[in-house]
Amino acid sequence: MTALVLVHGLWADGSAWSETLTELRALGHEPVAAQLPLESMEGDIAAVRRVLSTVDGPVVLVGWSYGGAVITNAAVGQDQVEVLSYIAAFAPEQGESVRDIAHRRPGSLLPEHLKVTDDGHSYLDRSAYGAVVAADAPAERTTLAAAVQKFPRLGIDSAPSGVPAWRTVPSHYLVAAQDRALPAATQREMAARMGARTTEWDTGHGPMYARPKELAVYLDSLTNGR
Repeated sequence: MTALVLVHGLWADGSAWSETLTELRALGHEPVAAQLPLESMEGDIAAVRRVLSTVDGPVVLVGWSYGGAVITNAAVGQDQVEVLSYIAAFAPEQGESVRDIAHRRPGSLLPEHLKVTDDGHSYLDRSAYGAVVAADAPAERTTLAAAVQKFPRLGIDSAPSGVPAWRTVPSHYLVAAQDRALPAATQREMAARMGARTTEWDTGHGPMYARPKELAVYLDSLTNGR
């Protein structure tokens, strides 16, 4: 059976996928969610490759938000990865960073709600987390996500990407049309240059919070080549 490995974004952890994991298990899968250290891009790539070494069979590697930049690099040289799935995600070209992409267009609510700790890490204002990440999700779900968010090290988004795996690995892109963190126009642009098979939903940046069952069905379809 095709394995599913799910990779979270900044200001989140593997629990972002909790409901989606449950729905995927109901569909017969045994999905795995990586836990990123969020201290450096290099460390996050290594963390995903570590998870890949523990699963058998062909893999659909899924990246959400910053996780898209991670899988873009982590899948290089990993022959078991047969499909890349980008969920409202960054998909950098070689030499491009997440920060480069994030600054391409105005409209993101992230800058005004980003907080910085004294030791050089960042977090999203908990009271605004839902509005930024998933305004269409239940408030109790995004409140929980805000409470367990990880604190990425400042500058992690400035690391330049290596040769992107999407040049050679078939890729799918789910555009979030109501995204308040990464403008939908930027998502469409990345999907187009990748040559990705693109699907668009009328949802916010975090469909795993707002539409986990539908997201599971979507990811299941990728394991069947649909």
